[in-house]
Amino acid sequence: MSETLTVLEPATEAPLATLPRAGVEETDAAVARAAEALPAWRGLAPGTRAGILRDLTAALDAHHEELAVLEARNAGKPIGAARGEIGGAIATFRYFAAAPERLLGDTIPVDGGVAMTFREPIGVVGLITPWNFPLAIASWKLAPALAAGNTVVLKPAELTPLTALRFAEIAAEAGLPDGVVNVVVGPGRTCGQRLVEHPGVGKIAFTGSTEVGAGIAAAAARTIKRVTLELGGKSANVVFADADVEAAAAAAPWAVFDNAGQDCCARSRILVEASAVERFLAALEPAVTSIRVGDPLDEATEMGPLISAGQRESVAAFVPEDAPVAFRGSVPDGPGHWFPPTVLHPVDRADPAATEEIFGPVACVIPFTGEAEAIRLANDTIYGLSGSVWTRDGAKALRVARALESGNLSINSNSSVRVTTPFGGFKQSGYGRELGPHATDAYTEVKTIYYRTQED
Repeated sequence: MSETLTVLEPATEAPLATLPRAGVEETDAAVARAAEALPAWRGLAPGTRAGILRDLTAALDAHHEELAVLEARNAGKPIGAARGEIGGAIATFRYFAAAPERLLGDTIPVDGGVAMTFREPIGVVGLITPWNFPLAIASWKLAPALAAGNTVVLKPAELTPLTALRFAEIAAEAGLPDGVVNVVVGPGRTCGQRLVEHPGVGKIAFTGSTEVGAGIAAAAARTIKRVTLELGGKSANVVFADADVEAAAAAAPWAVFDNAGQDCCARSRILVEASAVERFLAALEPAVTSIRVGDPLDEATEMGPLISAGQRESVAAFVPEDAPVAFRGSVPDGPGHWFPPTVLHPVDRADPAATEEIFGPVACVIPFTGEAEAIRLANDTIYGLSGSVWTRDGAKALRVARALESGNLSINSNSSVRVTTPFGGFKQSGYGRELGPHATDAYTEVKTIYYRTQED
């Protein structure tokens, strides 16, 4: 394919790299390379495969700062956040490097002998990853897929492909065999669609919008592909009047405005018990207006730009001139896809800003009266990815958390993701789980072998 792709820097709108743009032919070639590499990779002794993944982890660690700067420039992230995300990717590989030796089966007594189960790799796996957390989310898929003995074709978002390409180079230098990891940079409508439809691909792991995820699930069904989907969100941050309201307000901005709000876990619906709304807003305002928005490579920056001009336009559509803006932060003048951290209140509960995923730095503060209404409002969405509950009442905290229809919840914090715990959504936020001790299960098939021991 002779086309090229120009990758832009969101903070400057200037070209950052020019790359060949892949298409169907290049995708087929990548699948072929992965298929060729599969027998040798899956056939390695578990300890050998684990050793290669440990070497890869060490190599990534040696390139930590290089990858962080590249991510900050390509995705518009504050450098501190980029360092944290790359550190998270390294931790993910470190965790799953031990997985090849933990892929355990069972022995099951049966009449006439014994049955044994084995975890076998699926084969060639297609990984389709988003632009908001490029290498971090790629690592959630790459590490368990490789640990389980699969080979992969990774299709990063066209807006942010640079750390994926650098990862592949580092992996090769660290000793990962040729063809085990393949990267194709091209449009979802060609490269991504081809991976979904390709008969030689056994599984698709996708992170992105619910709309695209639904299309992937439908197309993958034609070849009965295994699918893991991590999709959109419109999460609730539920603050009861008996909580430490000031602590909840101080933490709330980073539950929404981290990564400029471009996060499917963003707790952009802040549900506050009516008797505490004024106190909450009074504490929230200085926390929001003091956010430092600017150059991603400036160590003082706390929030960067949106990923593209199109994304800025999409976010702005949720905040028209007559929107009920309670307060907002400030952004730099000049080039860059900037949008200020913005809080809306009071908000009609049917307003699109209160019901649709914005994927930008906009939050709605919505009052509720009583526990039952808090649960009803929190669950009144097609999504169910994350959320928080703030209260000093331990029984109520657990009671409400159990009642919320969401895959990941925090009590008196806004933390959604840990390498060691499962991550994924309810409802239209997707299905399947990533991270944690069971993530490798999603990249394996269970095989049962019966061994006859009964004498004739």
